[in-house]
Amino acid sequence: MIRIIMAFLALGLAAFGADTVTIPTVNLSLSAPDSAQQLVSSLNVVVILTLLFLAPSMVLVMTTFTRFVIVFGFLRQALGTQQVPPTQLLVMLAMILTFFVMEPIGTKAYEQGIKPYVAKKIGYEEAFTRTALPFKNFMIRNTREKDLALFLRIRKMKNPKTVAAVPLSIVVPAFIISEMKTAFEIGFLLFLPFLVIDMVVASILMSMGMMMLPPVMISLPFKILVFILIDGWNLLIGNLIASVK
Repeated sequence: MIRIIMAFLALGLAAFGADTVTIPTVNLSLSAPDSAQQLVSSLNVVVILTLLFLAPSMVLVMTTFTRFVIVFGFLRQALGTQQVPPTQLLVMLAMILTFFVMEPIGTKAYEQGIKPYVAKKIGYEEAFTRTALPFKNFMIRNTREKDLALFLRIRKMKNPKTVAAVPLSIVVPAFIISEMKTAFEIGFLLFLPFLVIDMVVASILMSMGMMMLPPVMISLPFKILVFILIDGWNLLIGNLIASVK
């Protein structure tokens, strides 16, 4: 987990165009800087704090978290269990599964990019390229060509010949909309069996003349029972992780 966070931090630093990464001393005084170096150190503090603030957003847009959390939301709606499981629990489950899936990628990015840079074996630009490449490969594998082409066309860019030639500003938005489409497709498939149960229960109640009784109240125990009998959590999570390329 620490390696994944460090990899994201390195990607974020590159977005600010920093040539070197230094950890300056923190001075809480409001006095004007005495030198250009002191000003740069103060700006570095601002950059690091900004990256820490943006880290959760980077996790959202560059990992499978979006897919997982949307599917879990669809599952709760399909079951009709209102606030069970709680939203906080579903978000934490999605986060844990995200780190489980992304750990090999974060480790690879750390080993081939950040670790050599810390050991002063490579420069910053090469370290950023090596660190970004595993994440970029992962996002492109899970991104539809149609979505990539959309943003390339908006930017009026030619089709890149290699993965390394695709800028992150193109890969990230294309990856997001691809993940959302995949999550909605999975959510639709989740709804179908539970929708059938609702329709059967509603038909039985209407045939018995019990139209004032809410069908959801009767179908809810049956939907929960079916979900338990098929070991739904095991089946859903297994297929979700298997769907990640």
